[in-house]
Amino acid sequence: TLEAYGKHYTVGFPHEEYVTGRPRIVSPLYQRLKKHNAVFGSKLGWERPNWFAPEGMEPQDVYSMGRQNWFSAVGDEHRHVREAVGVFDQSSFAKYELTGKDALKALDWICANNIDKPAGRLTYTQLLNTRGGIEADLTVARLAEEKFYIVTGTGFRTHDQSWIAEHIPAGLDVTLTDVTEKFGTLSLMGPRARDVLAAVTDADVSNAAFPFGHVREIAIAGHGVRALRVTYVGELGWELHVPIDATGEVFDGLMTAGKPRGVRPIGYRALESLRLEKGYRAWGSDITPNDTPMEAGLGWAVKLRKNTDFLGRRALEKMNGAAPAKRFAGFTVDDPDTVLLGRETILRDGEPVGYLTSGGYGYTVGKSIGYGYVRAADGVSGDFLTSGTYELVVAMQRTPARIHLEALYDPSGEKVRS
Repeated sequence: TLEAYGKHYTVGFPHEEYVTGRPRIVSPLYQRLKKHNAVFGSKLGWERPNWFAPEGMEPQDVYSMGRQNWFSAVGDEHRHVREAVGVFDQSSFAKYELTGKDALKALDWICANNIDKPAGRLTYTQLLNTRGGIEADLTVARLAEEKFYIVTGTGFRTHDQSWIAEHIPAGLDVTLTDVTEKFGTLSLMGPRARDVLAAVTDADVSNAAFPFGHVREIAIAGHGVRALRVTYVGELGWELHVPIDATGEVFDGLMTAGKPRGVRPIGYRALESLRLEKGYRAWGSDITPNDTPMEAGLGWAVKLRKNTDFLGRRALEKMNGAAPAKRFAGFTVDDPDTVLLGRETILRDGEPVGYLTSGGYGYTVGKSIGYGYVRAADGVSGDFLTSGTYELVVAMQRTPARIHLEALYDPSGEKVRS
């Protein structure tokens, strides 16, 4: 409270972290990651590694309005994931289990995507409100006929749990349990991820035996691990959900087996850069309760073709076929000195049509990247998007920008499914 009050009139630097009252919640890897020169940030009380200082560099943020001191170090981490393999400590993920004979029925109503898949399958889905707006986006893994494992973002733990609990239809036999502190999460990502994983488990992790979008129980370092083949960086990878007390041993096993394969720990700032290149949406910024899946370019994740009612369906059906009043799009800027953070105004043919919802730098494409919604009172068609000339207002300056309607990196998704 004192720190927040004291900073009320100070300069609001981008990416600034509060320091009071920390550390509050740490994962089992906290001390291990400190030895790798981790620079931590805080999210909902959890300490999370934002970046790792290279040898000879002080592990500390130096704030500025331009490129900050971690820019090059994060670029090295980004490139390492694209070229080799990295481990992300994402133990702060919120995690729930939904069990009971009516678990599928409950999720079928709450989730916009089709959850009715065999055990061993994953589903990315949004949870919608009655207006069709996105209240949450998360991953649902079906572990057994009557058991589902739900994973969502750190900061949305209370919100998403409450939303699910409050929208389970009355009378259903289901139990929702928060298991966040029972599991650590290590995300193994990069083109060499399979090589590392195969070296620490006897399970068959080939593409044929363990395809994208599946979940398996495998053994690593003598511990049962829920392995989810999913990614937020656009590369081959797995989320490894480990019994919390075993997280350190599994991490050590991955680092030992991965040493000859170039494995290294990676922070959340590289994760953000990687996801921007891939065009993955971030809830709370790119997608919110005021945005529908159709406006956000996520209509493919909605089961409108299935004859099943779900929360938000009626609102989406009313919009179906009409040009939306806004559409999500990506933008790049060629000027290497332009820093995009989000909230920059989007100009189309000189007229304001929206603002960026998130921004950052893509080290693989070598450009600043921003995402936002382009608006038009008469509806936003594909021709409307592609026919305009775009600029972004950055620090009161008009900066030429290029619009993109597909992912900047691997738009076909071949690397994710390799």
